[in-house]
Amino acid sequence: MKKLKLILILILGLSFEIQAQELDVNLQIRPRFEYRNGFKQPLNYGQEGTSQISQRSRLSINYKQEDFIVKLTLQNTRTWGDVSTIAPADKNGVAVFEAWAQYNFTEKWSTRMGRQVLSYDNQRILGGLDWAQQGQSHDALTVSYHDETQKLDFGGAYNSDAENLVQTAYTVPNMYKNMQYAWYHKNFSENLGASFLVMNTGYEFTRNPNTPENKILVNYKQTFGPYVTYKKDKLDTSFWLYGQTGKSNDKQVSAWNAAANLGYNVTNAFKIDLGYEFLSGKSSNDGSTVIKSFNPLFGTNHGFNGYMDYFYVGNYNNSYGLQDAFIKLNYNVNKWQFALIPHVFLTAADVVNVPLNKKLDSYLGTEIDATFGYNFKKNITVTGGYSQMFGSKTMEFVKGGDTSHTNNWAWLMISVDPKIFSWKK
Repeated sequence: MKKLKLILILILGLSFEIQAQELDVNLQIRPRFEYRNGFKQPLNYGQEGTSQISQRSRLSINYKQEDFIVKLTLQNTRTWGDVSTIAPADKNGVAVFEAWAQYNFTEKWSTRMGRQVLSYDNQRILGGLDWAQQGQSHDALTVSYHDETQKLDFGGAYNSDAENLVQTAYTVPNMYKNMQYAWYHKNFSENLGASFLVMNTGYEFTRNPNTPENKILVNYKQTFGPYVTYKKDKLDTSFWLYGQTGKSNDKQVSAWNAAANLGYNVTNAFKIDLGYEFLSGKSSNDGSTVIKSFNPLFGTNHGFNGYMDYFYVGNYNNSYGLQDAFIKLNYNVNKWQFALIPHVFLTAADVVNVPLNKKLDSYLGTEIDATFGYNFKKNITVTGGYSQMFGSKTMEFVKGGDTSHTNNWAWLMISVDPKIFSWKK
């Protein structure tokens, strides 16, 4: 055991005088089976669904000494069978999910640098995307001020895809060249809390490609708005309103997102939520160059607008927008958790078949999500679910495929999360 302690400390590259220290090592093994039969978009006529098992294997090392904290998280994500049983190397290899160092100047002020998760409020704009096996993290420098009633975080990032010698286009898909953000949260009372987020993202683009006038330029897009929560007795509500301005690909941006959620705890075990979300979009017969479709950027988008990921999960950007009206029924008993969530989807902007000059119905379809969770024992949880999309002809026009086909999705996931080592002195 003493040798193991020494090895782990050497891995971190730490050599300090004897003082208060803590070291924790956590492991996560998380395989997930999925049956995809119209997942993300309706299947085309004649297509069949598919099944697969993906897995996250994650090792996290946390070290704390006085005012200094470091964290290193290594992970491998794979699909079972993506390499042969005698493959000399893994297809995805080992990736660094987190690698950051934090220094606490005082009890309230701190700074953190390196690969880190940026997650705020309900994760609509910035989230850790834990559902995805790879998760989501940023290379950034952040500064924080936290006290009993308020929190302030601000930070930034500057990205390159290699150590270049001359100006080279940044080619990582869907990533900013540089980013700055600030987030402020205030607890006004035991019941009322409010946050405000502002984020500036700079994306590179090329003007006049393949010509002598070719230039690499950066457009900046701003996303900003409040998030408010109110809880009292059996009532639980939230509201947010985000705007987007600036430019993207040399085009003006003018988009917005608003949502409200009202929850009521009928009993200690049963809760009902009613919600509505609006994400602006652009009509197909809108001839302007203005980008009117809201983009939730780096949010945990799987947690919104249905679990079948038809909207804003690597898709549906620069679209007609979305209206999502839903009811969520939660029931928890002993080690079990159950949820049933029907969604009704409509476009936010007009859908027009331009060649026929025909306006289509805004109704996209109804999705039913059913999930369960079971705390099998300490550090082991089992979760699963079934979802089905009942799409309309407008859904076919917008996303393609055949909505008369049964489009459904089922999944089962086991998460094993033991703390395999802990040391304190």
